[in-house]
Amino acid sequence: MDPQNLKSKRLKEVVEISQSMLEGDYEKLRTNRMISVENYKMASILTHTDIKEEDLPEGDEINMCKAMDQLFQRFENQGIEKGEAIGIEKTLKEQLKVKRGTISSPLEEKLTTTSLEKLNELTLNIFNINSEEDVLKIIH
Repeated sequence: MDPQNLKSKRLKEVVEISQSMLEGDYEKLRTNRMISVENYKMASILTHTDIKEEDLPEGDEINMCKAMDQLFQRFENQGIEKGEAIGIEKTLKEQLKVKRGTISSPLEEKLTTTSLEKLNELTLNIFNINSEEDVLKIIH
């Protein structure tokens, strides 16, 4: 294949993948076809899709079906973790309100941005908390 046709083929592939990503047409993306890793990266950049290096296989080509399954699995895992953090955060806020009567808006905001690890640590120490300062010591 001459260089011009190869460039044209690659560009067409990037545009097709990007369109499917932007349209949310994941069935098109899951077709069992091989594309270059470079084109996959370009499409993800154009569509602002968060592709990490661990999402990419070794080698020059990628099976779109497998790539989309890996990406969806990572997104699902992130969603589960975020949902878990939201649930723990809401429970902690309620527990702190019951224990202390009220919690300040700055502390509520701080709990919203606290990592899952720190929220879990706070949960384990809920009976040792007597002030907002105690909460801040744990989450910092």
